Parts: sequence; structure tokens; C-alpha cells
Amino acid sequence: MVKQDHQKILILDFGGQYSQLIARRVRECHVYSEVKPFTIPVEEIKAFQPSGIIFSGGPGSVYEESSPHPARDVYGLGIPILGICYGCQLLAQQFGGEVVPAKNSIAREYGKTVTWFDNSCRLFSGIPKENVTWMSHGDVISVIPQGFASGAESAACPTACIYDEARKLYGVQFHPEVTHTEYGMNILRNFLLKICCCTEDWTMAEFRQKTVESLRKTIGNGKVLLALSGGVDSSVAAALLSEAVGDALICVFVDHGLLRKNEAEEIEETFSHKELTFLRVDAKHRFLTRLARINAPEKKRKIIGTEFIRIFEEQAKQIGKVDFLAQGTIYPDVIESGQGSSDVIKSHHNVGGLPSVVDFREIIEPLRMLFKDEVRQLGIELGLPESLVNRQPFPGPGLAIRVVGEVSQRKLKMVQEADAIFREEMDRAGCSGSANQYFAALTNMRSVGVMGDGRTYEYAIVLRCVNTEDFMTAEWTRLPYDLLERVSSRIVNEVDGVNRVLYDITSKPPATVEYE
Repeated sequence: MVKQDHQKILILDFGGQYSQLIARRVRECHVYSEVKPFTIPVEEIKAFQPSGIIFSGGPGSVYEESSPHPARDVYGLGIPILGICYGCQLLAQQFGGEVVPAKNSIAREYGKTVTWFDNSCRLFSGIPKENVTWMSHGDVISVIPQGFASGAESAACPTACIYDEARKLYGVQFHPEVTHTEYGMNILRNFLLKICCCTEDWTMAEFRQKTVESLRKTIGNGKVLLALSGGVDSSVAAALLSEAVGDALICVFVDHGLLRKNEAEEIEETFSHKELTFLRVDAKHRFLTRLARINAPEKKRKIIGTEFIRIFEEQAKQIGKVDFLAQGTIYPDVIESGQGSSDVIKSHHNVGGLPSVVDFREIIEPLRMLFKDEVRQLGIELGLPESLVNRQPFPGPGLAIRVVGEVSQRKLKMVQEADAIFREEMDRAGCSGSANQYFAALTNMRSVGVMGDGRTYEYAIVLRCVNTEDFMTAEWTRLPYDLLERVSSRIVNEVDGVNRVLYDITSKPPATVEYE
């Protein structure tokens, strides 16, 4: 829970690809933020008590009848508003301006754009009058609404910003939240600190203190069963809960057979010696049986989520009275699993994959409102070793979503061996520290090959390697060709059933990091 006296920024999501990133950038300024669907009623906005509101971008056009719009009453709250891209066009249209489609490809700006700023606008205080922004729009503001002024322009867009200082309404056509906008963070800080008057009170030290107090109050004399995967999120959750309730915490590690090569043994070795109750449950056969003949990725995720819960319920009965189930759910999990009218990108097994009825008094998710890098910061704050805190994320459903299509023991063996080779060669090449996540996945594609003068018809392995700050967006990593060649050669020669290796050069978006 976030304490009520935090200053907060509300991001209204209009379907923009960068909505999560906006929230993350706000938190980098030590101001708490949350993403909510644009359909949120004004009463809920009032209850949230935001110091400012940010309208996200979005794929719609404001002049279309089906385009998303916030409740009109939001403008009567007297709360500062910053509209970004589509959000900027919303402000223009809803205050009597005019937005039209760009007439030619020049006016439709996409990418890095030289932009000129009016520094008399508080939003642009202290930044150079000329710098580069990131544009992505096919519509333009042709008529500025009454009471507004133009605060920025580019060669193709004379209204790259509109603003009304008296009503604290600001709109920018570009995206200050992306790193390609040179002074984007300065612009956001100006909005947060100078216009919304926020005081930078969001820190992990303060979050730790308040969350520990809240957990002690919630759990009382009860017992907590934590679903411990050995990953960053569940490990930090274990440390936080251990500080809050001590030996009332029981950590259960479910070996579902969908982990990387030798990983189950490594997790047991790491946690069985710590000052907490650690139980390992061998459920490999159980999960494979439930996943047999299942091809749809969402169905796989939901089966895995349900099976996890049932195992935890069984363990709780064996242990004795257990009141609470704890999970390492984080904020991107919640958003990607869908909230309000937002699309489901993928159901996370610990959010959208949960069954409707669980045999626990309550599910506790102490990291639910944190982004991945905030979880890492909290882990350091709690004294966890950096080697654990900075390890690569591994999905809860495990290799089930790195095997495209039906999961079998043979396919798992193939992807485990290929992944181990990739990781080993990355270490040898000194590249493991320069990439944020890398792994091998097994496609559902089979193709013809030639091995030992004979025809083969086998599977293709795909290698994935990305760099990212927050895992909400990611760029594919330019690995050396000789490294890729060694990995490909070893996989084809050492992994039975594979005759082709591919390298994924798709960024997020449009792709996700994982395959299912």
C-alpha cells in the first residue's frame, strides 16, 4: 500500500505504448505515480488526490467519434494537466481548438526532430531553446484553443506545445518520456516540481519502512506462505516479509520442471541455508501432465497459475493453519494483465492467471506497485547481494512460454540445453554483463536441413538478447557475429532435434521480450 499523504501523479492511459514508461519516469523524479484507464470516473480521481494528471499518448484520432476521451469534469478539478501526443490533441480539441490529419508525409513526424522552445513557458524553463525531441504523430493542431499559447515548434509542426499557464494546462506533441528527447526529464521535472509543486518524497527507504509496518498490521499473528521462485521479485518479497514477520514466513519453492538447466538445485542451495523455512516441492510430472496437448499461450499461463495455487493450498494444509499467500507480483505484471478497459498483453500467472477462488484469507503482494528497477533498489536497501538483485528476470511460467506451442519433456530438454550453451558462450565472450536479458527459445517451426550427408527435418531455436532500462521497452542487442556463430554451431551439433538457429532482432514494442 502507498500511504495516503504521498504526493501522487495520475497517468490516464489512452492506449499509448509508452504509458508505463511515463509512470516510471515520474518515479525517477522521486514522485509516486500510477497508471489508470482513461475511463476512471472523476470521483475516483478525487479519491486518489493527485497533485497532477498526465494524459498519455494513444493510437486514436481525437476527431473520430470512437476516440477515447476522459470525463469532462476532470478539467474542473483545478489539478495541473500535462497532455502528451494524443493527450496534447485532446486538450486542444476539448477546449475549442481544432485537430486535423496531417496533409502530407512531412507533417506526419516520426523520430528525432529538431524543436524550438519558448523558455517563458514554465514547462521549458532552463532548457536550451533548440534541441531534439521524439515525435510520433499523424495529426496536427491546426487551431490553438482560446486562452492557450504555442510554446514550441518544429519545421513541420508549428504547435509542438500548447499551454495555458493560468489554468495549469500543458500539452506537448512530442514524447518527453523517451530517452531520445534530449531534455525530456527536465521537462517532466518542471511539470512535477514547478507546476504541480511536488516535493520528491518517493524513496525505497521510505517504502520499506511503511510497507513493513503495513505487513505487520495486516498479518498480525497469522502465517504467510510465499511462492518463492528464486527470481529477483520473489527473493526481494521474501526479504521484505522476513523483516516484517520473521519466522511466520514459510517459503515454498515449486519445481515445476520448467526451469533452466540445473536451476532448481541452485535455488535450493541459495535459500535452504538462510534463516527462513524453505520447502521444495517436486511437481514436474504434475505440470507436464496438465500442459499436455495445450498450444494456446494464454491457456498455458492460466493452467500454470491455477496449478501453482492448488499446490500452495495443499502445502498450507500440510503445514497447518496458513492465513496468507504472498507473491512477488510487480506493477508491470498488473498492467500487462489488463486493468479496467486496457488490453491484456499477456496474463501473468500470478495476476491474470489466478483462479477465481483460492483457499487463503488474503493474497499479499507487497511489491505490486513497484517497477522492476525499484524492486532491485529495494533489494539493495534490504541488504540482498547484488548478484541476486541484478540477476536476469525469469518468467513465472518458466520455459513453458519459451517453448512455442505444446510443451513436452523432449522440447524442454532441447531449450534447456540450447539456453545453457548460449549463456555459457555469452560469459566466455564477456558479453553477459552488457545485456539485460538473453535466452534461447524453441520455435514451433520445423525445417529441412543437411547433417552428416543426410536430410533432417528438425526444430529451429531462436536466440533473444535485449537491452533495457525498465523492461517496459527494450532494444535488441548487437552481439558480435563470431559469438553468434559459435553459439549456433554448438547448438546444432550438441542439441538433439535442432538443425537451425535464428537471432531475433525485434525490439519491444512491437514485440514483447518473451514469446508467449
